[in-house]
Amino acid sequence: MKVALIADWLVSYGGAEEVMIALSEIFPDAPIYTSIYNSKKLPQFKDKKIITSFLQNLPGAQTHHQYYWPLMPKAFASFDLSQYDLVISSCHSFAKGIKTLAKTFHVCYCYTPTRYLWFPEIDRRISGKSGLIFSLLAGRTKNWDKAAASRVNQFIAISRTVQKRIKKVYNRDSYLIYSPIDISQFKLSQKIGQYYLTGGRLIPYKRIDLVVKAFNRLGLPLKIMGSGPDLTRLKKLAKKNIEFLGFVSDAKRAELFSECLAFIFPGEEDLGLTPLEAMASGRPVIAYGTGGAAETVIATKTGELFKPQTVNVLVAKIKNFQPTKFKPQVCREWAEKFDVKIFKQKIKNYIEKEYNQFKKINKGE
Repeated sequence: MKVALIADWLVSYGGAEEVMIALSEIFPDAPIYTSIYNSKKLPQFKDKKIITSFLQNLPGAQTHHQYYWPLMPKAFASFDLSQYDLVISSCHSFAKGIKTLAKTFHVCYCYTPTRYLWFPEIDRRISGKSGLIFSLLAGRTKNWDKAAASRVNQFIAISRTVQKRIKKVYNRDSYLIYSPIDISQFKLSQKIGQYYLTGGRLIPYKRIDLVVKAFNRLGLPLKIMGSGPDLTRLKKLAKKNIEFLGFVSDAKRAELFSECLAFIFPGEEDLGLTPLEAMASGRPVIAYGTGGAAETVIATKTGELFKPQTVNVLVAKIKNFQPTKFKPQVCREWAEKFDVKIFKQKIKNYIEKEYNQFKKINKGE
């Protein structure tokens, strides 16, 4: 069986890239097709066969891939996948738009129907822009996105939240396999610091500004890890009790998780891996109680959920928060259910079953 893997892009490290690494470990001989690849930012893929689109060599593509979103449909349609029996797209936007022959089984591991197209109330990267050109491009891309989804044989969703979105936008059913974390990277600590932690990719829709405003009022120590386009704005908002750490190593990240009083997760996410990483480190999470976090954080056992998504509510939740009532081992054991080893076994079982069924149908058995 010849297998190909498809990624939206490979330009920075995050949850989708962790999934792609896991998929490439399941199918070590499978090449990875992607629109744009930044080898300097992702040395984890240096031993893999990466096939890029015509976008790869366009000016600034490897550092500002988002500017080329109107060309992404054409980029993925340009790949020749006729030689493959099985294609797995890892997709939160355009990768599912590849074209395959009838004999090829296409499974889409879907992080969400594209947020900035279908859920502008969550992600305003495009809806916040004005002008006729943006409106026309977004409308045309939504039509393309639905057509692309109709060509997928089977969808796997990363959460129940995403299952509902897939049904609403594409009118397709999906199978649930939660995105993984590597539990071995995280540890429990006997030493707990006197700080709260938040961070990740600093993008406006992640709502880190909500945490900054809350801690401006509270005056408590807050550490923010990560970087992104929202960093400058957040620094201007923050008072002196808030520390920006920028990019941190994996070892430092694990240490920060294991020693924080709690991890704050203020946005509505498709799933959200950082709460799971915090729990894998034995620490509780304070999360906005909608989206993926409402599925992964168990209120009163592994953390607390807050609603609505306002500064006042978050301030009140933190004021009443009691870190010592949460047992590190309970948090850790819950997070173990999302370990990458379990993920890989579930993927293998699902693919084997569905691919065999697909081949039987195609043969008319």
